Amino acid sequence: MTDRWLGILMLDTHFPRVAGDVGNPASWRMPVRYRTVRGASAQRVVRDRDATLLAPFSDAALALQAEGAAAITTSCGFLFDLQDALQAAVRAPVWTSSLLALPSLTRPGVITVDADSLHVDVPCEGLESGCALQRTLLDDLPTLDTDRAEADTVAAAKRLVRRHPEVETLVLECTNLPPYAAAVQLATGRPVHHLMTLVHEYWDTMAHPRSAFGAPPRGGAAAGPAKPDPRRPLGRTR
Repeated sequence: MTDRWLGILMLDTHFPRVAGDVGNPASWRMPVRYRTVRGASAQRVVRDRDATLLAPFSDAALALQAEGAAAITTSCGFLFDLQDALQAAVRAPVWTSSLLALPSLTRPGVITVDADSLHVDVPCEGLESGCALQRTLLDDLPTLDTDRAEADTVAAAKRLVRRHPEVETLVLECTNLPPYAAAVQLATGRPVHHLMTLVHEYWDTMAHPRSAFGAPPRGGAAAGPAKPDPRRPLGRTR
């Protein structure tokens, strides 16, 4: 079906969205529509883990479904915390985060915007605290130096594989890091997964029931588990 489109729940941010970023329509193979959740800053989602944001995110998901979204994703990997609640709120399949792929990958490691705020049961490395890219994303700055952003992302990936050489696959938690995925793969020699690879795979699975990641979470057309693997990537925050 050519009229299917993907709904994307967006944080309330204003930093630049280059090709490869979740917020750039050119990053997607399918038509997309965006809905911004007002007041959902990166600070509130990533560092505060503000539980009061569940209601506005649920309302936005319902609005996208009412408009006809075939599936719904989000612009922040930390919204994995809301996976079950958002999926319970709507009939359309919800794929909140690249972290949904962790249980099906071989010896994965995660690269995140802020390692101090993310707790996963696999090796994890964050962008260097206070680096240019982290400041742009978490402080919502109006400019983005893509060369420095690539260097910051690659540096985090190199630290991860140096500290954990057993890691065989890399997952970019942050939806603003995929523009630099090719550079990360070249620098580390590891395959790189991120939100777009997961959503494109699940999207194709809605029409063709088998997937490299397995069946999509509840709501998808293909048969499969109702929820992500019980080995939940996220634990409590500090």
